[in-house]
Amino acid sequence: QVQLVESGGGLVQAGGSLRLSCAASGLTFSTYTMAWHRQAPGKQREWVAIITTAGTTTYANSVKERFTISRDNAKNTVYLQMNSLKPEDTAVYYCKAVRRYDYWGQGTQVTVSS
Repeated sequence: QVQLVESGGGLVQAGGSLRLSCAASGLTFSTYTMAWHRQAPGKQREWVAIITTAGTTTYANSVKERFTISRDNAKNTVYLQMNSLKPEDTAVYYCKAVRRYDYWGQGTQVTVSS
């Protein structure tokens, strides 16, 4: 079955960096558009970044110029490099595989202290 496993979350001070990874299995990774979403406490889940099968990237305005999404099809992994983190970036971060059906990971907690 399809599995998406996120890792790399943790506690970091404002201005710091983290790199999230999402390892996929059970699907043909290279044929899926991949995305990162996040959900802060008491808020709806929101889209953060997306990377297509061709490598085209798009970002939410709130993370543009700070976050970078990338993928390694040989490793079936998508990454989210997060720089200049702010307390408002605190959330559970989820990766999603997008095609005919969407698949979600279980999430990884990112906490940014002020």
